Amino acid sequence: MTGLATSLGLVLLSLVGLLALARAERRREAGQVATLEAQVHALLPQTQCGHCGYAGCRPYAKAVVNGAPATLCAPGGQEGADLLARALGRPSAPLEAPTPSPLVAVIREEECIGCTKCIQACPVDAILGAAQRMHSVVESWCTGCDLCVEPCPVDCIDLIPRSAAP
Repeated sequence: MTGLATSLGLVLLSLVGLLALARAERRREAGQVATLEAQVHALLPQTQCGHCGYAGCRPYAKAVVNGAPATLCAPGGQEGADLLARALGRPSAPLEAPTPSPLVAVIREEECIGCTKCIQACPVDAILGAAQRMHSVVESWCTGCDLCVEPCPVDCIDLIPRSAAP
C-alpha cells in the first residue's frame, strides 16, 4: 500500500508541476502580447479618430495584435501600414482605408454659442474655449478627424483642406 501511495503522490506532484508550468507559460505569453500591443500602439498616429472602425488607437492596436488587418489606419497611411506589418512579422499589404486629404476643423466664431460639445468630442484637445464663450481650433493640433462636427448644435464647424485654413 505504501508503494501505491508513493506512486499516487508522485503522479499528483507531477500534475501540479505541469499545471504550474502551463500557468507560467500563459503568463509569459500574455506579457509578450501586452508588450507587442504597446509597440503597435506606439506606431499608430494617436489621432483617436476612429476611422479604422475602432474606438481609438489603443483598441485598434489590441485588435491588430489579435489578427485584425494592419491596413485600416488612414491617418497612418501606407507607411504606417508597412510599419505595423513589419512589427507584427506580417507581409506588407495595400492600405484598405483611403488616405484622407489633410483636413483641419475651423469654427465660424461669430456663430459659436460656447456650448463646449466640440471640446468634449475632440480626442486631441485641439479646441480651446470655455462655456458660453467662443471656441477656436489650434490648427497644428487638429487631426481633421471630424469628431467635433456632429455634436455641434449650431453647425458652425467646417472641415477644410489644411492649406486653405485661415
